[in-house]
Amino acid sequence: MTQSREITYVSTPMDVSMADKWYEVATLDHFWIRRRFEVLQKVAGSLIAEAKQLAEVGCGNGLLQRQIEEAYGREVVGCDLNEYALKRNVSVRSPVLCYDIFAKSKELEKRFDVIFLFDVLEHIQEESFFLEAIKFHLATGGRILVNVPAGQWAYSAYDVAAGHVRRYSIGRLRQAGEPLNLTLERWSYWGLPLLAPLLLRKAWLWGQEDKDKIISEGFDSRTKFLDRCLAFLARCEPIPQHFLGTSLLAVLRAETV
Repeated sequence: MTQSREITYVSTPMDVSMADKWYEVATLDHFWIRRRFEVLQKVAGSLIAEAKQLAEVGCGNGLLQRQIEEAYGREVVGCDLNEYALKRNVSVRSPVLCYDIFAKSKELEKRFDVIFLFDVLEHIQEESFFLEAIKFHLATGGRILVNVPAGQWAYSAYDVAAGHVRRYSIGRLRQAGEPLNLTLERWSYWGLPLLAPLLLRKAWLWGQEDKDKIISEGFDSRTKFLDRCLAFLARCEPIPQHFLGTSLLAVLRAETV
């Protein structure tokens, strides 16, 4: 059953480059969602607990917001333009805004010490314009916590269906931040034990065209037993690690000039 979520409409909802089907198969108990949060906690250190104001751009159905609420007792202001996702947002205490960051609301200028961009940047054609708009909302010396899919070599039908423009190496992510004085402070690849399942997915989905089916078959772990097995496999990896992975999580610091 879909919950009714209170949304503050600062901007008009818009279509975004993200498959709605993903919000139906991505849940709080999915192994990948849980592992992503574990990696975040290790890479971020004390940043989340010490930040005065937190926000997530591209919050979608609120999985990260809810995880931070439960682990840290903190509110995370969630922003998105996808009304379908916002109505399914599972956060409990965090504000949810339908907000276009390019509108640059004066009320939100330099407001947030930490902004999360979790699996968002890979959907954006013009990274520089997008990151510049993110910086408008970031307090002086603030941090952007980014998670993106790693390895352009792994680009597949799943990426196309999900609306991904690209996948990232650490060099590509550093290159995106440098023109805007966003310095790579700390980072880690993750998902190294999941390389084989990723390549199997790429082969399995080759030639398929039904986007909803691709997302469902490509992300749904299908059974609780398989989900537990993949969760165990995913944890067989030290964090941080700078070798290889299926995802990349990084902290970008906004330098003053």
